[in-house]
Amino acid sequence: MLKRTPFTGTLVCAAALCGIFATAILHAADMTRYPERPIRLIVPQGIGAGTDLLARPFAVKFGEALGQQIVVDNRPGASGMIGLELVAHAARDGYTLLATSAGIQVVAPQLFRKLPFDPNRDLAPLSLFAVTQNVLVIHPSLPAKTTREFIAAAKAAPGKFNFASAGTGTQSHLATVQFNLLAGIDAVHVPYKGGGALNAAVIANETQFSVTPLPGALPHIRSGRLRALGTGGDKRSTQMPDVPTIAEAGVPFQSTGWTGILGTSGTPKAIFDKVHATLLKVMAQPEMREMIERQGADAVTSTPEAFGRFIHEEWGRYTPAIKAANIKIE
Repeated sequence: MLKRTPFTGTLVCAAALCGIFATAILHAADMTRYPERPIRLIVPQGIGAGTDLLARPFAVKFGEALGQQIVVDNRPGASGMIGLELVAHAARDGYTLLATSAGIQVVAPQLFRKLPFDPNRDLAPLSLFAVTQNVLVIHPSLPAKTTREFIAAAKAAPGKFNFASAGTGTQSHLATVQFNLLAGIDAVHVPYKGGGALNAAVIANETQFSVTPLPGALPHIRSGRLRALGTGGDKRSTQMPDVPTIAEAGVPFQSTGWTGILGTSGTPKAIFDKVHATLLKVMAQPEMREMIERQGADAVTSTPEAFGRFIHEEWGRYTPAIKAANIKIE
């Protein structure tokens, strides 16, 4: 039996420290080998939806840069919450990532009374990679040529104008409600099934206006079937630099669509940093930025901290519109 003496105690402590250092060295080695197997990129939308269209070419370039396949895994349903929950409960090892958007990450969680996860606690922002403007469009038969003129016309006819959305609780619905609140407009909401039907309704003058994501509206604006009065970014859209922002009309309105990448909270910092650095490298490629611009979006990147602050700010921007629209999903 070994007696505990100052000397033997020192040996035991030294052995324990050696074990700790050995474990740390092995752990560090694991970090350098990451990724050793394919990575899943969860998209909480169906194939062909906006986030999916941006995520797929990104996944190809991202996988090439990491030296591993990125498997796009579409998990639509429950307004995107099925996909978010899957990532929130995934192993904290960097092998499950999330491609998400404003409607899924910010709007939908506020519509549910209870969720089996916390999107702000369980998911870790990495970076934005695409931003789309929301745009105020009207039927060309209306005489308004500016946002100010449209607001004046709508205020002069309270309850007479209809606005279209892609469905109750969608980005276009809440963005338009937000705009109406800030502009003091009383208008009637007419929900449609998707962005295509929304644009068709305004083109047909079934509804008079909408604040809707630019990519879907852009072809109709260019053809003259819709008139764009203002965009929802903090600066003018690169797609339509001649169209002022709504804020330039004196309405403190900011509403953009965006796509970003998140991971799981608690992922080792070395892995998290490697994923972020690789993302920045991919987004610096001209062909990647051109692809995003062809989709009607602007290519952007951010630090994890800045992206986290942005999500928090977006949450606050949508909250008044969600309350005003009185939407809840059980």
